[in-house]
Amino acid sequence: MSQTVRGVISRSKKQPVELVDIVIPDPGPGEVVVDIIACGVCHTDLTYREGGINDEYPFLLGHEAAGTVEAIGEGVTNVEPGDFVILNWRAVCGQCRACKRGRPHLCFNTHNAAQKMTLTDGTELTPALGIGAFADKTLVHEGQATLVDPEADPAVAGLLGCGVMAGLGAAINTGAVTRDDTVAVIGCGGVGDAAIAGAALVGAKKIIAIDMDNKKLQWAREFGATHTINAKELDVVETLQDLTDGFGADVVIDAVGRPETWKQAFYGRDLAGTVVLVGVPTPDMTLEMPLVDFFSRGGSLKSSWYGDCLPERDFPTLISLYRQGRLPLEKFVSERISLDAIEDAFHKMHAGEVLRSVVVL
Repeated sequence: MSQTVRGVISRSKKQPVELVDIVIPDPGPGEVVVDIIACGVCHTDLTYREGGINDEYPFLLGHEAAGTVEAIGEGVTNVEPGDFVILNWRAVCGQCRACKRGRPHLCFNTHNAAQKMTLTDGTELTPALGIGAFADKTLVHEGQATLVDPEADPAVAGLLGCGVMAGLGAAINTGAVTRDDTVAVIGCGGVGDAAIAGAALVGAKKIIAIDMDNKKLQWAREFGATHTINAKELDVVETLQDLTDGFGADVVIDAVGRPETWKQAFYGRDLAGTVVLVGVPTPDMTLEMPLVDFFSRGGSLKSSWYGDCLPERDFPTLISLYRQGRLPLEKFVSERISLDAIEDAFHKMHAGEVLRSVVVL
């Protein structure tokens, strides 16, 4: 039988979120119901509320989540009831052209649950990133539930579901940062600090954090930044060159996603260096640059989708590193809040007061 639980929805554009009753159907073939334990408040949830994704209201928000599998549908083999899982929005299909070419991290046909969760009046909900985890329970495709060490703190583990994985993966997977590289990261919120943590994890010799907020630059140092640049006070490209013997960084990660920050990344890298764009631009942004600069500087210009992660490969490994004390994921949790405090958490996030507020149920 279906069950009624609490969930946080965005009913219309730019309006405060609401805590309401929602209906979770029994899992169908390939689906699982997950009892949510914790869910991070990600900027993407705010973007949904603001109408920056699409207009398929009402949205069931929340996606950076960890919980316990409550029930499974027919044919589910990845997990079983009682398993501790992190939810992800890249349940690879195994059949698309990317998957068949051995690039499942680029899967072009990722899975979501086939059934819809609804309001009590039958109105269908659009779950954020196919998850919808600001709720007591949610319904997802089995491939969206990744089994990890149950000893991990759920409030910490769930953050791998989106922003923290995006940043770590931008450095380790997309940017292929290695030992002795010089790395610069533009934007020191959750994603940027995760990129810094990833660069530190693999032994980058110099990690330069760039932001306009000294508080965020201090956070960046706590995750492994060796140098900082306040972009309000210093020219970013010139200072990057000063810190790298006049050459520029081997890898520059743009965790902001604006034309001006991308240009800083492009010109702040070494010849044949790498630029990684992981910050998400808005559809109205455009870029105009001399084409000859692209040719003459060489190197790689990459976009990082979800940190180019493969959840079943990366989540267990990163949780293991966290449990060993080698990856300080716990530092991303600024506060633990209740399900009815999400609107306030959005305001704190927008003001730069927190890295992550985490809803604990």
